Amino acid sequence: MLDRLGFLRPSRTVPVTRWRSPSRWRSSPSTFAVLVVGLWLFGTGEALLVAARLGVSPWTVLAQGISSRLPISIGLATLLTSALVLLLWIPLRERPGLGTIANAVVIAVSLQVGVLLLPQPGNEVVRLLMVLAGIGLIGVGSGLYLTTNLGPGPRDGWMTGIHVRTGWPITGIRLGIEATVLVIGWLLGGTVGMGTVLFALLVGPAVGYGLRLAGRVGGTADAGVAGSGVEEEGLPELEA
Repeated sequence: MLDRLGFLRPSRTVPVTRWRSPSRWRSSPSTFAVLVVGLWLFGTGEALLVAARLGVSPWTVLAQGISSRLPISIGLATLLTSALVLLLWIPLRERPGLGTIANAVVIAVSLQVGVLLLPQPGNEVVRLLMVLAGIGLIGVGSGLYLTTNLGPGPRDGWMTGIHVRTGWPITGIRLGIEATVLVIGWLLGGTVGMGTVLFALLVGPAVGYGLRLAGRVGGTADAGVAGSGVEEEGLPELEA
C-alpha cells in the first residue's frame, strides 16, 4: 500500500530523465527546450510572488539585511551574495554549465515579463493564492531544469552539491537553506512577510514534488544521484 502511495512523496534526489544531457556544456534541442521551459516557469513563479506583495523570498530578505548594514545597494548585495554562494561550490566540487548561465538570463527575462503582465490584486485571498501558485511553479520549473543536467543556478548548485556529497534529501536541504537564510536576513534587518515565511517552508517540498513529476514524465522517477554508481569525470552519474 505504501509503495503504491510513493508518488505522493517528494523526490529525495534528482531523477534521471530521458532528456538528461551527458555534458553540462552540450545540449540537444529537446533538452535545451526543457531547460528553457523550466527556467521560464521558475521566473514566472518569482513574478507571482512579487505581484502578490506579501513578502519577498528569503534570499532577497538577506540582501535587504546586508544593504541595511553596509553602504551598498540591494542589487549589489544580491550580486555579492551570489558570488559568495558560487565560492561555496568549491568545497562541494559543484561545477557550472550551460544551465548556470541560462539560469541568470531566462529567469530574469521571465520575471520581468511576469511583473509587467501580472495584475496586483488587492484581495488578500487572491494574493495568498498567487504566492502558493508561485511556489508551485518554482517547484515544477526546478524539477524540469535540474533534470537536464546542464548545471544549476548559484543557489540551487549549493543545494544539489550538498545533496551529492551527503546523500541528504533535496527537500530537507532546500528547507534548511531557505530557513537559515531567512533568519540571518531578518536578524540583519530585512523585511519578512507572510509570503516570505510560506516560501521558506514550502519551496523545499515544492522542488521535491517538481523533481518527482519530472521523473515520472521523463521516464525514471527514482533513479538518481545517490544510487547510480556510474562514474562521469570522477563524480556520480547525475551531478545536477
